[in-house]
Parts: sequence; structure tokens; C-alpha cells
Amino acid sequence: MRIGELATRAGVSVRALRYYEQQELLDSTRSASGQRHYPDDAVERVRLIQQLYAAGLSSRSIVDLLPCVVDGRATPQLLERLAAERDRVERRIADLTDTHERLDRVITAATANMRTGRQGGTT
Repeated sequence: MRIGELATRAGVSVRALRYYEQQELLDSTRSASGQRHYPDDAVERVRLIQQLYAAGLSSRSIVDLLPCVVDGRATPQLLERLAAERDRVERRIADLTDTHERLDRVITAATANMRTGRQGGTT
């Protein structure tokens, strides 16, 4: 598939795909006229890259970790890095869960105050 189709199917911009290639996260072949062509499994790879970025990994980390993530090839050092990234993501999830719970409490309290006619900020 061509770059525009991959961008549409994966839900990313053409610019992002070019960046992924520049960072060696994604490969394409070139037609005689220079157009990029991607295999069908590129959609899933782009989605994986997006998930890893969303989890806070850098391009360099993703490049290093992709062989293990994609096909299970690993070294002891790579497994340590994967475990460290997983632990970092778990801490981030815990922090986000705490924030979510605090916001729920604020919303509940503010809703109760509105029902009783008390509104914060004015006296």
C-alpha cells in the first residue's frame, strides 16, 4: 500500500510515517518512480509505534525494543529494559488512576454543593 493509504488506515499523518522511517521505526520499498510502498502488516506496526510513544518511550528506545516486541528476539539487557519500561508505565498508570479518583471526588463535592445551593468562590 502507498503512504497515503497507510496513513488513513493507521490514523496518522503522512508526515508521521516519514518521521518513523527517518527514525528507522518503519520500512518501505520504493517504486521505480520513488513512491513508498508498505506491506499490509505496516498498519499494525504503526499502531504499535503509536502505543509505545503514548506510553512515553522515545524513538531510540522504540527502535531498540521493537525486535523483542515484534518477534520475541531478546537479549538479557533488552529484557531488563522492557521490564523497566513496563514498571515505568505501571507507575504512570497508578499516578493517572490517583488523578482520576481525585477528580471524581472534586466533581462529586462540587455537584453536591450545587444541589444544596452552596457555590465556591463567592461569599
